[in-house]
Amino acid sequence: MAKQNFYDTAIKPERAVLVGIITPGQSDTQTREYLEELEFLVATAGGETIYSFTQRMQRPDRATFVGTGKLEEIKDYIKAEEIDIVVFDDELSPSQLRNIENELQIKILDRSNLILDIFAKRAQTSQAKTQVELAQLQYMLPRLTRLWTHLERQKGGIGMRGPGETQIETDRRIILNKISLLKERLEEIDKQNATQRKNRHQLVRVALVGYTNVGKSTIMNMLSKSEVFAENKLFATLDTTVRKVVIDNVPFLLSDTVGFIRKLPHHLVECFKSTLDEVREADILIHVVDISHPNFEDHMNTVNETLKELGAIDKEIITVFNKIDAYQNLEKEDDEPLTLADFEQSWMAKNSSPALFISATKKENLEQFRTLLYDRVKTIHTQRYPFDKLLY
Repeated sequence: MAKQNFYDTAIKPERAVLVGIITPGQSDTQTREYLEELEFLVATAGGETIYSFTQRMQRPDRATFVGTGKLEEIKDYIKAEEIDIVVFDDELSPSQLRNIENELQIKILDRSNLILDIFAKRAQTSQAKTQVELAQLQYMLPRLTRLWTHLERQKGGIGMRGPGETQIETDRRIILNKISLLKERLEEIDKQNATQRKNRHQLVRVALVGYTNVGKSTIMNMLSKSEVFAENKLFATLDTTVRKVVIDNVPFLLSDTVGFIRKLPHHLVECFKSTLDEVREADILIHVVDISHPNFEDHMNTVNETLKELGAIDKEIITVFNKIDAYQNLEKEDDEPLTLADFEQSWMAKNSSPALFISATKKENLEQFRTLLYDRVKTIHTQRYPFDKLLY
């Protein structure tokens, strides 16, 4: 009897290499952290990072982003290692994208396109899907020449989800018409959402904000005793979730919003501003920080800059440093973990007022968190409804 050959029919992840530049004022450590985040983005999109290339430059090359010598090095590596995709850590101009593709003859993505791909994968509601499609078409518009020649050869895979699969035969006029229709649809959705927010305006509103993957959904589940999707991947939460929460006798609305990230494409921020109305219209913001991340200070700055852009930086903000159980103090020689008292005496507590230190998964210091939140919500509720007998 002839021997049968069996093959693994599972779809293999696309093999990717990453490319970033080190500009003056940027340390090797920062570059490594940026590329690690880009690798996490690739993994979230379903790819596998094989290698990372970096080059020191004053500024990106206008034609090919990196120098011609580095591009040749990348080209040789692609052929030797059978790479499927090259991902750049910054947004590429249409001309850069075209020149790099002509040289490497392989699928090229930049950071913006990769994030858009993840958003397309994560979008669940009609609003989120419409916002993502609008952002993708706006990204696609100046890159039509590339898409005409490229998508006919490469179908599916990372960076090709959503309208990229259905707009291959379109031209500029059709895309502009589609963008106009999507904007009209979003305006209608915004009107509906505004009506819903007006109907629940009587309750104090609290919004969870923070860098992506810091534990906002876990805190949402803990406070609301509900099951909001939480996963150790970037942008696990894309659609805003609102739950009614009652602490003791004080009710309020708690919303979980999309996580922020550095170099978030501007057109994506624009499209998602309607979703982030929950942030702008909240009475209290809970800024969740993953204190165990070595780059958490940069993450905090990114969130604060995004809040400024949204016009929400002047709201009352409670900073919650999450994951204290996983925090590593690099300044101490011994491995003894910091106590809660140590955290409360740290510069983090002094620079952020008020500040709390918790572990949502380990349920550490949650009562203090609940008490502070109760006091802040009750104060606003009392001012808004001074004759509410429930509070007395």
